Amino acid sequence: MAFLIRDVVTADAEAVIGILNPIIEARVYTAFDIPFSVEAERDYIGRFPSRGVWKVVVRRVDEQVVGFQVLEPFGPYTRAFDHVGTLGTYVALHLRRQGIAKALFPATFQAARQKGYEKIFTFVRADNPAALATYRSQGFDVIGSARRHLKIDGRYIDEVLIERALDLH
Repeated sequence: MAFLIRDVVTADAEAVIGILNPIIEARVYTAFDIPFSVEAERDYIGRFPSRGVWKVVVRRVDEQVVGFQVLEPFGPYTRAFDHVGTLGTYVALHLRRQGIAKALFPATFQAARQKGYEKIFTFVRADNPAALATYRSQGFDVIGSARRHLKIDGRYIDEVLIERALDLH
């Protein structure tokens, strides 16, 4: 499958929601628990931090957005975390395990380095081993876990803490 990786634009809001809401509704892949509206997503994209990185994967054959990665500043309340970003990766459920996420990482890493990030830190649900394997294949290391960190539908879920250094040289 041939892909184009590009920055998100507000016109992508409906496609982003078309990927994100089914993931939320599945209740097993993300910490998000309430679906988003297209209007809210369009507003979020429009207000996205200038230091953020938001890449989408467009399938060349039909120009459909099939996945995206969002990297945002970690702890924007202090400059002490300016070198750290937090990352989320989302792929259309029916297209998982086809190299879409793998295609996103190099573009996101490059853009993150250009914006001064030195490290990516994020969480993966402990009950999502496929996501953890994907991140580990991209150089992320497990650094710990947060027990009973999520509570969705009355059920507690642990999260795995992971990080990856971005070599700036």
